[in-house]
Amino acid sequence: MIVDGLETAWVGPPATEALVFLHEGLGSITQWRDVPEKIATASGYPAFVYARQGYGTSEPVSVPRPLTYMHDEAKRLPSVLAAAGITKPILIGHSDGASIAIIAAGSGLPASGLVLIAPHVFVEEIAVTSITAAAEAYRTTDLRARLAKHHADVDGAFWGWNRAWLDPAFRTWNLEQFLPAITAPVLVVQGDADEYGTLAQVAAIATQLGGSVERLIVPGASHTPQRELGVCEAIADFIRALSARV
Repeated sequence: MIVDGLETAWVGPPATEALVFLHEGLGSITQWRDVPEKIATASGYPAFVYARQGYGTSEPVSVPRPLTYMHDEAKRLPSVLAAAGITKPILIGHSDGASIAIIAAGSGLPASGLVLIAPHVFVEEIAVTSITAAAEAYRTTDLRARLAKHHADVDGAFWGWNRAWLDPAFRTWNLEQFLPAITAPVLVVQGDADEYGTLAQVAAIATQLGGSVERLIVPGASHTPQRELGVCEAIADFIRALSARV
């Protein structure tokens, strides 16, 4: 369903208290696969999933995107939640989506909890190297064709993300200033073989967060640890425990 120009979907009946899934920098509703359904079913909460502007079948964006694009999406998030009727969100973000969740919660968005999957709070050389390689793969392999299955404007989705991260000015991008203001419980999920970030991201979040944090380091997992055996169940356990904290 398209709402205010954004592709949206619910797993379970719409509700004021819901899981809100924020996809990665090349993600979409379909690229979450069955993760929202697994976590929603195991946790007992309905899930709201949407594709940000420029992704999936949502309205397109102009390229190049501003280097503040994740901040801009965090500012838009309250209106997205309002349109969906969600007043008590549990934010589940992956990669760029996790960074957007950090900005939003650190800017005052009331959230019952955050699940940060492969989050970024600063730029590491490993990310620059992998994103440079992704640009070459997009030009020379079937990567574009594979992504085109998920995005109406595949070039806008890819280059909007890729060129922002590879802009030299983006090297100073940093979200650590938002961490002390986040008081909601947080679960950080990170693969120890992530090609886009290291455990330094987890350490920065754990040491600077204003509230409690739990860490789930997934051995051998790459940038999509949520697809590994048992991870969705662990996320659901964290979510179910949130009600006991109230």
